[in-house]
Order: sequence, then C-alpha cells, then structure tokens
Amino acid sequence: MTTPVDARRWTNWGRNQQSVAEVLTPASIDEVAAMVSAAARDGRRIKVVGSGHSFTAIAVADDRRMLLHRLNQLVSVDGPLVTVQAGMPLSTLNVVLDRHGLALPNLGDIDAQTVAGAISTATHGTGIAHSTLASSVEAVTMVTASGRIEGYDRTSPEFPAAVVGLGALGVLVEVTLRCVPAFVLLADEKPMPLPDVLAGIEDWVPANDHVEFFWYPYTARAQVKINNIVPEHDRPLPRFRGWLDDEFLSNTVFQGVCKIGQKMPGVVPALNSVAARALSPRSYTGRSDRVFCSSRRVRFTEMEYEIPRAALPEVIDALPRLIEALPFKVLFPVEVRFTGPDDLWLSHGYGRESAYVAVHQYLGCPYEPYFRALEALCEPLGGRPHWGKLHYRTAADLRPAYERFDDFLAVRDRLDPARVFTNDYLDRVLGN
Repeated sequence: MTTPVDARRWTNWGRNQQSVAEVLTPASIDEVAAMVSAAARDGRRIKVVGSGHSFTAIAVADDRRMLLHRLNQLVSVDGPLVTVQAGMPLSTLNVVLDRHGLALPNLGDIDAQTVAGAISTATHGTGIAHSTLASSVEAVTMVTASGRIEGYDRTSPEFPAAVVGLGALGVLVEVTLRCVPAFVLLADEKPMPLPDVLAGIEDWVPANDHVEFFWYPYTARAQVKINNIVPEHDRPLPRFRGWLDDEFLSNTVFQGVCKIGQKMPGVVPALNSVAARALSPRSYTGRSDRVFCSSRRVRFTEMEYEIPRAALPEVIDALPRLIEALPFKVLFPVEVRFTGPDDLWLSHGYGRESAYVAVHQYLGCPYEPYFRALEALCEPLGGRPHWGKLHYRTAADLRPAYERFDDFLAVRDRLDPARVFTNDYLDRVLGN
C-alpha cells in the first residue's frame, strides 16, 4: 500500500486557500479503502483534493490530504453510460468521450476540475434544459468512513446525497455518467448594450440551447454568448482569430489591464469601457467541449450565487448601485448563466429554474465587501451559494434554502458518524 509522504504545502488555483498536511496518493480503490480504514481507526481525518479550483476552503486539509490523480482511468463504456475513475480531469474525460463518439450534454467554461470535484460541488454550465454536471451522474462508487466500498445508483436512497456530497460523505472513486452522442455547437458571440440584453434575455433563454452574458461594471455594455447544436462543423474559427480573442485579448491583454487597474483604480471605468468593445462579434462551429470550455490564465477570486430565475431582474437592477458604493473598483465583468432544476439534495439548482450571478476580483485585489454585498442581496431572494465559490453562509442559514438539508445530514450521520471527512469549512456549512 502507498504510504503517506512528508507533510506538504498546498495552495488552490485562486491562491486564497492554503494548508500543510500529510499527503496520501492511492493507486487503487483498495488502497483508498485501506487508508480510510486506518484513519478511522486512528482518529485521523482525510480530506480529498482534486485540482484545487474551489475558492472556498472545502478542500483544505488539516490532517491528511488525499490526492486521486492516480485514479484517472476509463473503466467502461456501455452505450451512453460511461464509468471513469473519479480522479480523471474533465479535460481528459472530454477526449475519452470523443474517442467513443460521446460527449457530456453540458459543461462549464473550465475543464481543469476532476470529475469528483466537479460533481461534488455542483459545477454547472448554462442552458435551461440542463442542470448541474452532477445531474448527468447515474451511479457512483464511494469509500465510506468505515472503509467499505459502496455503490449508489438512482435506486439508492443515499444517491441524491452522495452525488453532490461536498466531500462530506466519503471518497468518490468511480463515477458513471449518462452521456449523449458527440455534437457540434454553433457559437454566436457579440457585444450588446445591456438594456438590449435585459430586454431579450427572457426570450433567448428558452429559445436557445445555451445562453449566458457578461456585464462590464461602470458601463451599459455586455457580451452575449449563445450556443446551439447544429448538424455540421462547417464554420470553424480561423486559428488566428481564436488565438487573438481567446489567448491574446482574453488572457494576455486582460492580465495587463488588470495589473494597470490594480495600480491605478481611477482608470478602471475607462478600462472596462474599452474591454466591453474589444471583442468583436464572431460566429463559428466547433466540437462541443471546445466551444464550452475556455483557457483561463488570469487568476482571480470568485463568488457565485444561484437565485430563482424570476429574481434575476431585481439583482441585475441593484448591481450597478452596489458596485458604485464599494470602496474599491471592480475589474472583472459579472457573469450570468441559466440552468434548469435537478433532484440532488444539495445542488443549488435543486427543484427550480435558476439564474447564476458570478462576481470576480483580480488576484490580490480586495473583494470581501463586494462579495458580502452580493450575498446580502441574494440571500433574501432564496439564493444559494455555489459550494466551490466564496461565501459567508453557515448551516443555520443554509438549512432554510435547502428543503432536503436535514435529509442530507442524516445520510452524513450514517456514513461518517466520526467525521473522518470533515474540515472547518464543512463544520461551518453543515454543522459538526
């Protein structure tokens, strides 16, 4: 069995969470089970870490840190049902699925997360006919705190808790996903006046497969992205245009703009006005995952709130005043996406159509007053914070937002009564 190595320092992608802990690197499910059994016997705690793309402290280990990067293989393909080891990154999964003529029906704009991390935090894309990535899960295999290897599928009473489990119930080691035939997307992206976006969004969301927009603070401008499934890949994006927009402007130039804005806050409104017009309209086709996912090299901190879709106009109307009142400037655009309901107990999309409002700040810039103000705006509307994005909620005020919250806690009490898998974050959002 692989043994723990010396304690190592870990930092997440956003560089706002760190810890020092012993590191476990199992190479098999049996090794995971043996390590968990040993931890439970010795009164130790284990926290599984994926790719570190959560901004909350959900993956912060205070005792032992388990990495699943060696559990990254394809297990089986049975028609549309694909089983993979849970440490596989989404970027690898997309390649594997394409080789079998398959794809995930929806994705977010980042593909660096592991499969386990993405579903456990209810990562999502946009599209009212879709919900979180976790809604595509048909079964999971999990090592519980007793060291038992348990399987849960949609007939299992624990299933709605185990999929979006926040890492609180056990170690996910295999995941079975219901996939769809590989498909091509037509991407239509263009800058627009924000009033035009708000006037059209209620019509666009049900009429298109995937809709999102970005609003640039201190301006009345937005960038709209609409993706629809088409039968042919007949409009590929020219390589130079792709590099210019997605690498040079969206990463290299934007990094420079953020550094200028960080040093000279007074010019941020002018910079945002320029940025809102920098990306010209474009329409192109591409393999689904290549259209959904983008390179994100400019580092930031983020909060994202799910709200009932009907509450979006109230939030968007309040955001300009909220941002103007801050004691600092906001460099990043506000991202808005949409999903349909799912039935997973701690999914932020549980039981309703959702709008997601994501706010960011450049790495090193102040953010807490901004994020707290958004939370104060969204919480009374029934808002639910993304589990992997910064928020300030506790179990006491999260319980009313999730009607199956206590059902989840009951499963946790059965599967991990000694709290082998807890940490400070989980104590805060779930209770001890």
